[in-house]
Amino acid sequence: MTLAELDAQQAQSLGEVAAAADAAALEQVRIRYLGRNGSLPAIIKQMKDVPPADRPEFGKRVQAWRAALEASLADRMAGAGTVKKEEGAFDCTLPGRWFAPGAKHPVSRVIEETAAIFARLGFTVADGPDIENRFNNFTALNTPAHHPSMDASDTFWLTGDLLLRTQTSPVQIRMMTQYTPPVRIITPGRTYRRDTTDATHSANFHQIEGLYVDTKPVSLADLKSTLAYYAKEMMGSKAGVRFRPHFFPFTEPSVEVDFSCHVCGGKGCRVCKMSGWIEIAGAGMVDPRVYGHVNSARGDMAYDPAKVYGYAFGFGVERIAMVKYGIPDIRWLYENDTRFLSQLA
Repeated sequence: MTLAELDAQQAQSLGEVAAAADAAALEQVRIRYLGRNGSLPAIIKQMKDVPPADRPEFGKRVQAWRAALEASLADRMAGAGTVKKEEGAFDCTLPGRWFAPGAKHPVSRVIEETAAIFARLGFTVADGPDIENRFNNFTALNTPAHHPSMDASDTFWLTGDLLLRTQTSPVQIRMMTQYTPPVRIITPGRTYRRDTTDATHSANFHQIEGLYVDTKPVSLADLKSTLAYYAKEMMGSKAGVRFRPHFFPFTEPSVEVDFSCHVCGGKGCRVCKMSGWIEIAGAGMVDPRVYGHVNSARGDMAYDPAKVYGYAFGFGVERIAMVKYGIPDIRWLYENDTRFLSQLA
Protein backbone atom coordinates (compact mmCIF):
# COMPACT_ATOMS: atom_id res chain seq x y z
CA MET A 1 0.00 0.00 0.00
CA THR A 2 1.32 3.42 -0.95
CA LEU A 3 1.23 6.55 1.13
CA ALA A 4 -1.41 8.03 -1.17
CA GLU A 5 -3.67 4.99 -0.70
CA LEU A 6 -3.16 5.28 3.06
CA ASP A 7 -4.23 8.94 3.03
CA ALA A 8 -7.27 8.06 0.94
CA GLN A 9 -8.42 5.40 3.43
CA GLN A 10 -7.93 7.82 6.31
CA ALA A 11 -10.11 10.42 4.60
CA GLN A 12 -12.75 7.76 3.90
CA SER A 13 -12.84 6.60 7.52
CA LEU A 14 -13.22 10.13 8.88
CA GLY A 15 -15.96 10.78 6.35
CA GLU A 16 -17.84 7.68 7.54
CA VAL A 17 -17.63 8.93 11.12
CA ALA A 18 -19.05 12.28 10.12
CA ALA A 19 -21.88 10.64 8.15
CA ALA A 20 -22.88 8.13 10.87
CA ALA A 21 -26.53 8.62 11.80
CA ASP A 22 -26.49 7.23 15.33
CA ALA A 23 -24.43 5.51 18.01
CA ALA A 24 -24.91 2.10 16.41
CA ALA A 25 -23.51 3.36 13.09
CA LEU A 26 -20.53 4.89 14.90
CA GLU A 27 -19.83 1.56 16.57
CA GLN A 28 -19.86 -0.16 13.19
CA VAL A 29 -17.30 2.35 11.88
CA ARG A 30 -15.11 1.74 14.93
CA ILE A 31 -15.22 -2.02 14.46
CA ARG A 32 -14.55 -1.74 10.73
CA TYR A 33 -11.38 0.29 11.17
CA LEU A 34 -10.16 -0.29 14.75
CA GLY A 35 -11.54 -3.72 15.63
CA ARG A 36 -9.41 -6.85 15.92
CA ASN A 37 -10.01 -7.65 12.25
CA GLY A 38 -10.32 -4.02 11.17
CA SER A 39 -8.48 -2.14 8.47
CA LEU A 40 -5.87 -0.48 10.70
CA PRO A 41 -4.62 -3.69 12.38
CA ALA A 42 -4.45 -5.32 8.92
CA ILE A 43 -2.42 -2.42 7.51
CA ILE A 44 0.00 -2.59 10.44
CA LYS A 45 0.58 -6.30 9.72
CA GLN A 46 1.35 -5.42 6.08
CA MET A 47 4.06 -2.89 6.97
CA LYS A 48 6.69 -5.57 6.26
CA ASP A 49 5.79 -5.26 2.60
CA VAL A 50 6.31 -1.48 2.52
CA PRO A 51 9.64 -0.40 0.97
CA PRO A 52 12.23 0.18 3.75
CA ALA A 53 12.69 3.79 2.75
CA ASP A 54 8.97 4.53 3.20
CA ARG A 55 8.42 2.62 6.45
CA PRO A 56 9.20 5.46 8.92
CA GLU A 57 6.83 7.87 7.21
CA PHE A 58 4.25 5.11 6.65
CA GLY A 59 4.32 4.23 10.37
CA LYS A 60 3.88 7.86 11.40
CA ARG A 61 0.87 8.28 9.14
CA VAL A 62 -0.74 5.06 10.41
CA GLN A 63 -0.43 6.28 14.02
CA ALA A 64 -1.71 9.73 13.06
CA TRP A 65 -4.69 8.10 11.33
CA ARG A 66 -5.49 6.01 14.44
CA ALA A 67 -5.30 9.06 16.70
CA ALA A 68 -7.46 11.18 14.40
CA LEU A 69 -10.05 8.41 14.00
CA GLU A 70 -10.27 7.73 17.74
CA ALA A 71 -10.64 11.44 18.49
CA SER A 72 -13.35 11.84 15.88
CA LEU A 73 -15.27 8.84 17.21
CA ALA A 74 -15.00 10.09 20.80
CA ASP A 75 -16.18 13.54 19.80
CA ARG A 76 -19.25 12.19 18.00
CA MET A 77 -20.11 9.74 20.80
CA ALA A 78 -19.87 12.54 23.39
CA GLY A 79 -22.56 14.51 21.61
CA ALA A 80 -25.37 13.48 24.00
CA GLY A 81 -24.46 9.83 23.48
CA THR A 82 -26.32 9.61 20.19
CA VAL A 83 -26.91 11.63 17.06
CA LYS A 84 -30.40 13.05 16.90
CA LYS A 85 -32.39 11.87 13.94
CA GLU A 86 -33.93 15.29 13.55
CA GLU A 87 -33.47 18.64 15.22
CA GLY A 88 -35.42 18.90 18.48
CA ALA A 89 -36.41 15.23 18.57
CA PHE A 90 -36.57 13.50 21.95
CA ASP A 91 -35.02 10.05 22.19
CA CYS A 92 -37.21 8.15 24.63
CA THR A 93 -34.78 5.23 24.64
CA LEU A 94 -32.16 7.20 26.58
CA PRO A 95 -31.84 6.22 30.27
CA GLY A 96 -33.22 8.72 32.77
CA ARG A 97 -31.03 10.84 35.00
CA TRP A 98 -31.74 10.00 38.63
CA PHE A 99 -30.66 12.36 41.38
CA ALA A 100 -30.04 11.17 44.92
CA PRO A 101 -32.40 12.75 47.47
CA GLY A 102 -30.89 15.16 49.98
CA ALA A 103 -30.73 14.54 53.73
CA LYS A 104 -30.90 16.91 56.68
CA HIS A 105 -27.65 17.34 58.54
CA PRO A 106 -27.58 15.56 61.94
CA VAL A 107 -27.03 18.89 63.74
CA SER A 108 -30.08 20.41 62.02
CA ARG A 109 -32.12 17.32 62.87
CA VAL A 110 -31.28 17.48 66.56
CA ILE A 111 -32.05 21.22 66.74
CA GLU A 112 -35.41 20.79 65.00
CA GLU A 113 -36.41 17.77 67.08
CA THR A 114 -35.36 19.52 70.30
CA ALA A 115 -37.33 22.66 69.42
CA ALA A 116 -40.41 20.54 68.69
CA ILE A 117 -40.10 18.61 71.97
CA PHE A 118 -39.74 21.72 74.13
CA ALA A 119 -42.50 23.48 72.20
CA ARG A 120 -44.87 20.87 73.62
CA LEU A 121 -43.77 22.02 77.07
CA GLY A 122 -44.43 25.68 76.32
CA PHE A 123 -40.87 26.75 75.45
CA THR A 124 -40.23 29.16 72.57
CA VAL A 125 -37.02 29.50 70.55
CA ALA A 126 -34.89 32.59 71.18
CA ASP A 127 -31.86 33.71 69.20
CA GLY A 128 -28.98 36.10 69.70
CA PRO A 129 -25.78 37.34 68.01
CA ASP A 130 -22.61 35.28 67.75
CA ILE A 131 -20.57 38.35 68.78
CA GLU A 132 -21.27 39.13 72.42
CA ASN A 133 -19.98 41.46 75.13
CA ARG A 134 -18.29 40.59 78.40
CA PHE A 135 -21.34 41.46 80.51
CA ASN A 136 -23.78 39.11 78.77
CA ASN A 137 -21.29 36.26 78.27
CA PHE A 138 -19.53 36.35 81.65
CA THR A 139 -20.43 39.03 84.20
CA ALA A 140 -24.22 38.62 84.17
CA LEU A 141 -23.76 34.86 84.40
CA ASN A 142 -21.94 35.31 87.70
CA THR A 143 -18.53 34.39 86.25
CA PRO A 144 -15.74 35.92 88.39
CA ALA A 145 -13.17 38.14 86.67
CA HIS A 146 -10.36 35.68 87.46
CA HIS A 147 -12.17 32.68 85.95
CA PRO A 148 -9.91 30.80 83.46
CA SER A 149 -12.63 30.80 80.80
CA MET A 150 -11.92 34.50 80.27
CA ASP A 151 -8.32 33.85 79.25
CA ALA A 152 -7.33 34.46 75.65
CA SER A 153 -6.28 30.82 75.55
CA ASP A 154 -9.92 29.76 76.07
CA THR A 155 -11.99 32.53 74.44
CA PHE A 156 -11.89 34.27 71.06
CA TRP A 157 -11.63 37.92 72.10
CA LEU A 158 -12.19 40.59 69.47
CA THR A 159 -11.86 44.30 70.25
CA GLY A 160 -12.55 45.83 73.65
CA ASP A 161 -15.12 43.77 75.54
CA LEU A 162 -16.41 41.98 72.43
CA LEU A 163 -15.90 38.27 71.93
CA LEU A 164 -17.26 35.26 70.06
CA ARG A 165 -19.77 33.82 72.51
CA THR A 166 -18.56 30.76 74.38
CA GLN A 167 -22.10 29.55 75.11
CA THR A 168 -25.68 30.42 74.21
CA SER A 169 -26.44 31.51 77.80
CA PRO A 170 -26.01 35.21 76.86
CA VAL A 171 -29.30 34.90 74.98
CA GLN A 172 -30.95 34.13 78.32
CA ILE A 173 -29.56 37.38 79.74
CA ARG A 174 -30.76 39.31 76.70
CA MET A 175 -34.25 37.88 77.03
CA MET A 176 -34.49 38.66 80.74
CA THR A 177 -33.33 42.23 80.22
CA GLN A 178 -36.04 42.68 77.58
CA TYR A 179 -38.98 40.76 79.10
CA THR A 180 -40.48 40.30 82.53
CA PRO A 181 -41.35 36.90 83.99
CA PRO A 182 -42.52 34.38 82.96
CA VAL A 183 -39.72 33.57 80.50
CA ARG A 184 -39.60 30.06 79.07
CA ILE A 185 -37.10 29.71 76.21
CA ILE A 186 -34.56 27.47 74.53
CA THR A 187 -31.60 29.02 72.72
CA PRO A 188 -30.03 26.90 69.97
CA GLY A 189 -27.00 28.43 68.32
CA ARG A 190 -23.36 28.32 67.32
CA THR A 191 -20.65 28.81 69.96
CA TYR A 192 -16.87 29.23 69.89
CA ARG A 193 -14.05 28.14 72.16
CA ARG A 194 -10.31 27.73 71.73
CA ASP A 195 -10.42 23.94 71.86
CA THR A 196 -8.03 21.71 69.96
CA THR A 197 -10.07 19.79 67.40
CA ASP A 198 -10.15 16.05 67.95
CA ALA A 199 -12.71 13.23 67.90
CA THR A 200 -14.82 14.81 70.66
CA HIS A 201 -13.92 18.53 70.63
CA SER A 202 -14.22 21.40 68.18
CA ALA A 203 -13.50 25.13 68.33
CA ASN A 204 -16.86 25.77 66.67
CA PHE A 205 -19.88 23.82 67.86
CA HIS A 206 -23.59 24.18 68.69
CA GLN A 207 -25.41 24.39 71.99
CA ILE A 208 -29.02 24.40 73.11
CA GLU A 209 -29.68 26.03 76.45
CA GLY A 210 -32.98 26.41 78.23
CA LEU A 211 -34.36 28.84 80.78
CA TYR A 212 -37.60 28.93 82.72
CA VAL A 213 -38.17 31.81 85.16
CA ASP A 214 -41.52 32.59 86.76
CA THR A 215 -43.08 34.36 89.72
CA LYS A 216 -44.72 31.07 90.59
CA PRO A 217 -42.57 28.49 92.40
CA VAL A 218 -40.24 26.60 90.05
CA SER A 219 -38.29 23.78 91.65
CA LEU A 220 -35.49 21.33 90.92
CA ALA A 221 -38.18 18.67 90.61
CA ASP A 222 -39.64 20.65 87.68
CA LEU A 223 -36.21 20.73 86.04
CA LYS A 224 -35.76 16.98 86.51
CA SER A 225 -39.16 16.16 85.05
CA THR A 226 -38.51 18.44 82.05
CA LEU A 227 -35.19 16.81 81.20
CA ALA A 228 -36.61 13.31 81.81
CA TYR A 229 -39.37 14.07 79.30
CA TYR A 230 -36.82 15.35 76.80
CA ALA A 231 -34.66 12.23 77.20
CA LYS A 232 -37.57 9.88 76.47
CA GLU A 233 -38.74 11.92 73.49
CA MET A 234 -35.28 12.27 71.95
CA MET A 235 -33.66 8.94 72.87
CA GLY A 236 -36.62 6.60 73.23
CA SER A 237 -39.26 5.69 75.79
CA LYS A 238 -36.85 3.51 77.78
CA ALA A 239 -34.29 6.29 78.31
CA GLY A 240 -33.43 7.04 81.94
CA VAL A 241 -31.97 10.18 83.51
CA ARG A 242 -29.42 10.51 86.30
CA PHE A 243 -28.48 13.71 88.15
CA ARG A 244 -25.10 14.23 89.83
CA PRO A 245 -24.05 17.21 92.00
CA HIS A 246 -21.81 19.67 90.20
CA PHE A 247 -20.85 23.36 90.11
CA PHE A 248 -21.62 26.08 87.57
CA PRO A 249 -21.18 29.82 88.29
CA PHE A 250 -24.71 30.73 87.20
CA THR A 251 -26.77 27.97 88.87
CA GLU A 252 -27.11 26.89 92.50
CA PRO A 253 -27.64 24.06 93.17
CA SER A 254 -26.07 22.64 90.01
CA VAL A 255 -26.18 19.15 88.55
CA GLU A 256 -24.65 17.13 85.73
CA VAL A 257 -27.26 15.24 83.73
CA ASP A 258 -26.67 11.76 82.33
CA PHE A 259 -28.94 9.83 79.97
CA SER A 260 -28.98 6.05 80.10
CA CYS A 261 -27.15 4.58 77.12
CA HIS A 262 -29.69 3.98 74.37
CA VAL A 263 -27.35 1.51 72.66
CA CYS A 264 -27.00 -1.03 75.46
CA GLY A 265 -30.00 -0.02 77.58
CA GLY A 266 -27.77 0.75 80.56
CA LYS A 267 -25.96 -2.61 80.60
CA GLY A 268 -22.61 -1.16 79.50
CA CYS A 269 -21.00 -0.98 76.07
CA ARG A 270 -18.31 0.77 74.05
CA VAL A 271 -20.45 3.89 73.54
CA CYS A 272 -21.00 4.51 77.27
CA LYS A 273 -17.55 3.19 78.25
CA MET A 274 -19.19 0.31 80.11
CA SER A 275 -20.88 2.67 82.60
CA GLY A 276 -24.43 2.43 81.25
CA TRP A 277 -24.70 6.25 81.29
CA ILE A 278 -23.76 9.07 78.91
CA GLU A 279 -23.05 12.60 80.15
CA ILE A 280 -25.37 14.95 78.26
CA ALA A 281 -26.04 18.28 79.98
CA GLY A 282 -25.37 20.70 82.80
CA ALA A 283 -28.30 22.22 84.70
CA GLY A 284 -29.46 23.78 87.93
CA MET A 285 -31.55 26.45 89.62
CA VAL A 286 -30.70 29.97 88.49
CA ASP A 287 -28.33 31.60 91.00
CA PRO A 288 -30.03 34.65 92.63
CA ARG A 289 -26.95 36.74 91.83
CA VAL A 290 -27.76 36.36 88.12
CA TYR A 291 -31.09 38.09 88.80
CA GLY A 292 -29.16 40.91 90.47
CA HIS A 293 -27.05 41.46 87.32
CA VAL A 294 -30.19 41.41 85.16
CA ASN A 295 -31.89 43.98 87.40
CA SER A 296 -28.85 46.26 87.21
CA ALA A 297 -29.00 46.11 83.41
CA ARG A 298 -32.77 46.74 83.39
CA GLY A 299 -32.73 49.45 86.06
CA ASP A 300 -35.61 47.90 88.03
CA MET A 301 -36.45 44.92 90.24
CA ALA A 302 -38.44 42.87 87.72
CA TYR A 303 -36.36 39.85 88.74
CA ASP A 304 -36.47 40.21 92.50
CA PRO A 305 -34.55 37.16 93.84
CA ALA A 306 -37.11 36.86 96.62
CA LYS A 307 -40.03 36.68 94.21
CA VAL A 308 -38.85 34.82 91.10
CA TYR A 309 -37.78 31.22 90.64
CA GLY A 310 -36.16 29.52 87.72
CA TYR A 311 -33.96 26.81 86.31
CA ALA A 312 -31.52 26.61 83.40
CA PHE A 313 -29.91 23.79 81.44
CA GLY A 314 -27.62 23.37 78.46
CA PHE A 315 -26.14 20.66 76.27
CA GLY A 316 -24.09 20.28 73.12
CA VAL A 317 -26.02 19.56 69.93
CA GLU A 318 -23.13 17.60 68.43
CA ARG A 319 -22.98 15.50 71.59
CA ILE A 320 -26.64 14.54 71.23
CA ALA A 321 -26.18 13.82 67.51
CA MET A 322 -23.15 11.61 68.12
CA VAL A 323 -24.99 9.59 70.76
CA LYS A 324 -28.29 9.38 68.89
CA TYR A 325 -26.79 8.37 65.52
CA GLY A 326 -23.75 6.46 66.75
CA ILE A 327 -21.17 8.87 65.31
CA PRO A 328 -17.73 8.22 66.84
CA ASP A 329 -15.91 11.34 65.59
CA ILE A 330 -17.26 14.90 65.78
CA ARG A 331 -15.17 15.87 62.75
CA TRP A 332 -17.41 13.74 60.52
CA LEU A 333 -20.16 16.30 61.10
CA TYR A 334 -18.15 19.04 59.38
CA GLU A 335 -16.51 17.25 56.45
CA ASN A 336 -19.56 17.62 54.14
CA ASP A 337 -19.11 14.05 52.91
CA THR A 338 -22.36 13.19 51.14
CA ARG A 339 -21.66 9.48 51.61
CA PHE A 340 -21.82 9.98 55.37
CA LEU A 341 -24.83 12.30 55.30
CA SER A 342 -26.80 10.04 52.97
CA GLN A 343 -26.69 7.24 55.55
CA LEU A 344 -29.02 9.30 57.73
CA ALA A 345 -31.57 10.01 54.98
